[in-house]
Amino acid sequence: MMRYDIRLAIDYDYIFAVKDARHILRVAPRQDRGQMLHSFALKLQPHPTEHAVETCFFDNRTEHLMLLGAHSQLSVEMLARLTVDRSVPDLSDTPDPLVLARTVLDVRETDGNSPLHFLSASRMVAPFEKAGKFVRDCGESGTTGDLALAVAQHIQRDFAYEPGFSTIHTCVAETLSTKRGVCQDFAHLMIAGLREVGIPAAYVSGFLRTDPPPGAARIEGVDAMHAWVEVWLGPQFGWVGFDPTNGCPAGNGHIVVAIGRDYADVAPVDGVLTTTGPQIARHGVDVVPENEPQAAWQMQL
Repeated sequence: MMRYDIRLAIDYDYIFAVKDARHILRVAPRQDRGQMLHSFALKLQPHPTEHAVETCFFDNRTEHLMLLGAHSQLSVEMLARLTVDRSVPDLSDTPDPLVLARTVLDVRETDGNSPLHFLSASRMVAPFEKAGKFVRDCGESGTTGDLALAVAQHIQRDFAYEPGFSTIHTCVAETLSTKRGVCQDFAHLMIAGLREVGIPAAYVSGFLRTDPPPGAARIEGVDAMHAWVEVWLGPQFGWVGFDPTNGCPAGNGHIVVAIGRDYADVAPVDGVLTTTGPQIARHGVDVVPENEPQAAWQMQL
């Protein structure tokens, strides 16, 4: 079990003032997947004209904001304290991929946690036969859990993590052909390949614990949000996380914020606004384990 204090800061500067805006925020850690949220605060500037909170179909906390009146900046700060106690099952005990692909067809549940929603095309992950071949080439035998881990390890080993190379619109085909990208691209590739062979796969956004170099102090705000994949391993094991950027199962260092079919379902900030010209965005994350000295912002939790 690990306890963390988390700070997310997202800021937008608009070259020309925004007349009005509607935003959807998905920034609060979830209260499942072995996570317990102890405190949560959301600070917004400017203060929204309307602010409503709901749980979306996939059980993500979703903030709906309306901002009326001209503003040249938007600041979102999320503070949370939570514990994570997540175990990874013995992957060798999970079902054979062909058995699992048949089993999922017998599922009758249709809520947001049902594997049925994570088998077919979604807004940012289209069917792609070559992605299925990529997955099959990662493991000819073994269980579904073994295969999922092999895919994650293959991506971590053979693909270059290159910030700035891709955009949120980069497609799976480009990621597979260039073997470059960031965590979002690697998650979409893994999802596309698993779905192609009949294995349900979901997109996860969240935070990842990182440690400063030995002897160095943690620098505030240098991390970013992370993305990985959850794979449905049958009724007995349910959803299990795998991180293709780091080639490992998702453990107590992975903090889940939102789950969906792809990035479009879980974007931290979404919406529409009325303005002209470009905008400048800044994004910083702090994930501080309980055994480290407290920063000033942690006193607010």
